Amino acid sequence: MQKPSAITILGSGFGALSTVRELRKRLSTEPITLVSPRAELHYLPGIIWIPSGKRQREDLVVPLGPFFERMRVRHVQADVTGLTDGGRTVLTSTGERIANDALVIATGGRFIKKLPGIEHAITPCEGIAAAEAIRDRLRAMQGGSIAIGFSGNPQEPAAVRGGPMFEFLFGIDTQFRREGRRKQFTLTFFHPKTEPGKRLGKQAVQALLAEMQRRNIHIHLGHKLVRLEADKVVTEGGEIAADLILFMPGMTGNAWFDATELPRSPGGLIAADAQCRVQGWDKTWVVGDSGSFPGPEWAPKQAHMADLQAAATAQNLIDALAGRPQSAGFKTELLCIIDSLTSGKLVWRTTSRNLTLPSLRLMHWAKSHFEARYLRQYR
Repeated sequence: MQKPSAITILGSGFGALSTVRELRKRLSTEPITLVSPRAELHYLPGIIWIPSGKRQREDLVVPLGPFFERMRVRHVQADVTGLTDGGRTVLTSTGERIANDALVIATGGRFIKKLPGIEHAITPCEGIAAAEAIRDRLRAMQGGSIAIGFSGNPQEPAAVRGGPMFEFLFGIDTQFRREGRRKQFTLTFFHPKTEPGKRLGKQAVQALLAEMQRRNIHIHLGHKLVRLEADKVVTEGGEIAADLILFMPGMTGNAWFDATELPRSPGGLIAADAQCRVQGWDKTWVVGDSGSFPGPEWAPKQAHMADLQAAATAQNLIDALAGRPQSAGFKTELLCIIDSLTSGKLVWRTTSRNLTLPSLRLMHWAKSHFEARYLRQYR
């Protein structure tokens, strides 16, 4: 009897777990080994609600033991440190070398921390602890100035995570108004480009800037960032006083990529084709923030895209192991609800259309409902 093929998946975020689900949905019976530092899913889209108290850590951390058992996955708790044999062997921080017949890389991205003084800022999407730090700082402040902004990877336009920063901005404004202390604070949004969030579409950018003006949020756009200091953001167009800085830099590839011969994009991500295959590597795929994929310049880095890429990867992996052509692709689609704690603005963009709806309370509830529904499959 032929020995079953071994599949190894790196990571335990959206892309990795979606790949597991999609493989089992397609009746794949091959043994799956998943390597990640912890057997937990951290649902980062929900951290926007931590500062207000709407979410706590325990709401957003899902232990994956039951899911792994249902999906017949062996979990190896370790960091990935490298690859050998053209991807057929995974090196780990525990010393274990994991052989595979098919490999999926879904270890996410890494934020670029090159801006001088960036240690003075909190980078929200680094995790739940960052959102908790924002919550604690806001509670301790009696008043003052808060600066919120983001930038991109100049070599990789798609490697940016801007949407959550709009949500933190509007959410904090709403929170302060609820608490009756908005007048004690100055909020400033900053971005080195004149059209922040341009990948959402022109209509969305105009709506977001109009919303900032309506909320009396100061806007500082179109000036290159020079450095951050403990009490200010310094740009080529002036300084922004800040007792608290929230800043999301652009993204690049994981540090462990440097210890491999993986092909890289100009921005440091793994170069992939339209079938999510790592360019030039046999039976090796990449899903989510780790990869650089062909597509429009507005292609998003978000969980929704990771799910779409996971479906294509699972089908192509199954076909590759069976000796069939790999033809499954994924749709490029930006779909998000920009939440403000009480309402949400739906933005939807495809290659053929771009829709932005006004802020609706219904969309806030829809985002909350989607979170509960999404996490249910892993609980």
